[in-house]
Amino acid sequence: MASAAMMEWLHSHHDDLSRFADVLRLRDGRSLTVRFVEPRDRAGLQAYFAAMAPAARYNRFTGASSGLSGGEFDRLLQLGEGDRYAVVAEMTIDGATVIVGEARYMYDEAADRVEFGLSVGDAFRGLGIGFALLSNLECRAAALGAHHLMGDTLGTNIEMQSLGRKAGFHFTRTPGDWREVRLLKEVHPVADIPCASWRDFATESQTGRIDA
Repeated sequence: MASAAMMEWLHSHHDDLSRFADVLRLRDGRSLTVRFVEPRDRAGLQAYFAAMAPAARYNRFTGASSGLSGGEFDRLLQLGEGDRYAVVAEMTIDGATVIVGEARYMYDEAADRVEFGLSVGDAFRGLGIGFALLSNLECRAAALGAHHLMGDTLGTNIEMQSLGRKAGFHFTRTPGDWREVRLLKEVHPVADIPCASWRDFATESQTGRIDA
């Protein structure tokens, strides 16, 4: 039900996605904004991936990649299609708004889980951005009604595995792919969602009332 409510809201408010922008606080006190991808992000996201070291891009895409193509970006904009969503994490640095991380997630209702993938820009590691982004994804998963959060990463991606352990995930092998490790975590129920905006959305969707 929450997934259907999200889809309905996105279709009717596609020109104003600010309601679901979350402002998070990093450990050094700076703000991090997590919001849905918008058409204006094309150049910024392409530059973000282009600036990644080849090894970092390999980890993010679990294979060789030159970055984000125009067609791939267009698919990111189809928010809610197939229960798939994409977000960017941005900060204000020297007066300019900069994309410092990104994530994609998909709600699999049959499996009762949200599957995710994320990255943090090479120049912005060590600030707690990955942990903040992963915590926010947990809120979004709970709001969609999922009871589990899952991500697959390469067995050589030590940074992602370390982040997962810090965030309380446990690990297993990814079925059908010996190169990968699966991160799994149980998601808190709606009443315990720590992000206020997503707690409100989940509560409203359960009652069938989504305010404009």
